[in-house]
Amino acid sequence: MPAFDPSVSRGTSMPARAKLAAALLAGFAATVLAVASAGAEPLGVTVRNESVNATCAETDNVTLKLVSDDVQKFNISVRHPAYVGMLLADNTAPDWETCDMSGDPVVPADAKAPLPPSAAAPGAKPGPNPAAASPAAPKRITIFETPDMWLTGFIFPSFWRAATVPVRIGGDVTQGLHMVQLWMRVDGKAEEVLVIYPPDGYMRARPMSPAHMRDTAYGSSFLVGPVEQAERPIVRLKEVGFTPQTRTFTLHYAAGGKARMQVVKVGSDELRLEVQLDGTPPGTFAALRSMYVTEGNADVARVAWRSLGTGKGGAGGLMGEAPVLSFADAQNVSMLWAGRLVPSRHNTSAPDFIFDGFSGR
Repeated sequence: MPAFDPSVSRGTSMPARAKLAAALLAGFAATVLAVASAGAEPLGVTVRNESVNATCAETDNVTLKLVSDDVQKFNISVRHPAYVGMLLADNTAPDWETCDMSGDPVVPADAKAPLPPSAAAPGAKPGPNPAAASPAAPKRITIFETPDMWLTGFIFPSFWRAATVPVRIGGDVTQGLHMVQLWMRVDGKAEEVLVIYPPDGYMRARPMSPAHMRDTAYGSSFLVGPVEQAERPIVRLKEVGFTPQTRTFTLHYAAGGKARMQVVKVGSDELRLEVQLDGTPPGTFAALRSMYVTEGNADVARVAWRSLGTGKGGAGGLMGEAPVLSFADAQNVSMLWAGRLVPSRHNTSAPDFIFDGFSGR
């Protein structure tokens, strides 16, 4: 059942629910206007909805693709849902009801993947990675660390794609990683804020948790770069680099080109990424992947978008809003929001996503 204040649950009176809905929509509108008004002269992109119906809550049946031949820069803002202040408890447990994953590919981990020098014993040369030698459990290694920021790599017993993408920090290279976590310490509190899966290019992000919550959930995934179909939408990475001084990930693509994705804000209200594409192929340059079964069982239930107007900075454009499954493709979009206005029993605290700040090559 949804984990939120009972005073706003099914037993709430109609006037109270109307006031709640108005407050949520007002907060959402303020967020949209604040984000849409920031940044340089905007460029409109196409948003394609390839979402389908599903009954399994662990299936990414929501796919929103962002398409343009001209985009070079854009922003991704990750914010708590409008109702986060009402949450007294959170539901982050997986829901495998009606799910059948038996047909998913299974690729064992590579036991020969070498550790970087920084993760090996002092004075040792890079050699076979003991973290990948045993298939019994996931193995974790710290590949970069300061008191306020660290990068952790994971090797799973198996994954749906081979872990062949190296992760580079300066001269240190780590092979065989299925997942990389970025941890940040802000105001004395340490949390994981960003995850990258090098084998398929999927990423997740979340803001620091609000004061009344110990932690919050991940929900939707996103892709940055040339998206292609390989059983599901993926981005084929050639290498992932990280520059700690600027908190910037450099994503090198098998299809050509690269992207610099900088973590420019980490706070309890928002995590914001600035992305700059360099030499990437035209077409789909980003995508959001999520799940929707019902409005009360979804990581993304609704979308809203702003089209460019003819005034300065795109002023005069129109706002649109729709349920995610019935949303039709939109053209000339300068801002896309995807999230929830009603608490869900699946990843109740998972964040909303805003894509905006599109500018040309």
